[in-house]
Amino acid sequence: MTANRRGLKFYMDIYGKILVQDLKSKMSYRADFVISTIGMIVSNLVGFVTFYILFRNFPSINGWTMYEMLFLYGFSLVALTPVQCFFDNNWNLRFLVKSGDFIKYCFRPINIFFYFISEVFDVKGLGQLAFGIGTLAYAWHHLSLPVTAGTVLMTMLLLFAASLFMIAIMNFAAATCFWIQNSGYVMVIMFRFKDFAKYPASIFNTLFRIIFTFVIPIAFIAYYPALVVLRPENVPLLSWLSPLIGLVFFYLSYKFWMLGARKYDGTGS
Repeated sequence: MTANRRGLKFYMDIYGKILVQDLKSKMSYRADFVISTIGMIVSNLVGFVTFYILFRNFPSINGWTMYEMLFLYGFSLVALTPVQCFFDNNWNLRFLVKSGDFIKYCFRPINIFFYFISEVFDVKGLGQLAFGIGTLAYAWHHLSLPVTAGTVLMTMLLLFAASLFMIAIMNFAAATCFWIQNSGYVMVIMFRFKDFAKYPASIFNTLFRIIFTFVIPIAFIAYYPALVVLRPENVPLLSWLSPLIGLVFFYLSYKFWMLGARKYDGTGS
């Protein structure tokens, strides 16, 4: 049975076994886990406090109130959690390619991308998830947004779609190591762009709005999908299309990553 014929159940079973082993190894260093999780929460808390300080002097920013901004902030934290938890091994890709150790992934009868990505689960991201949900709920309450099965399901769908954009951005950035020897700066630069996700794209000038929408689609991590819930009376087409665009963007990043992996396999470099 070849790798491309493996079913979803097969990969879920394999992932479950890998995840258990990874968590066991991490929990053997509990102090490190606790300290890093607290650090993650504190760093996100700083962003939360920043909004309070900012809005003490400004009642709104380009028409956006503090609670709307907090909604975007919480939305972005939740949307960024999957790339933090499930795709963190992309940060190690360049080292394995440079050392030659990546070759081990090329000889297993399963999908290379899945095999590589599934080896690491960053539990620190769960702290970010909890803080993001708390911030989102806090802002939701103060904005008096309706809480119905429809709005909750729609928000979950939009969060899933939003997460695909950052995952895809980091897939593209990580895979550049197959062509660029010192590609670490690409990863760092692309990851830094996530800091702009918590702000509405409308506060930027036209050039940056175009960049954050069509070049490095950071605006899709919170701004466009959140508009469906925040301002349902004036939702742009890009907001409704964000799930489809996210799937396409993720697929293209996966193909680009696999192209690099096949190049590595073919050249032995």
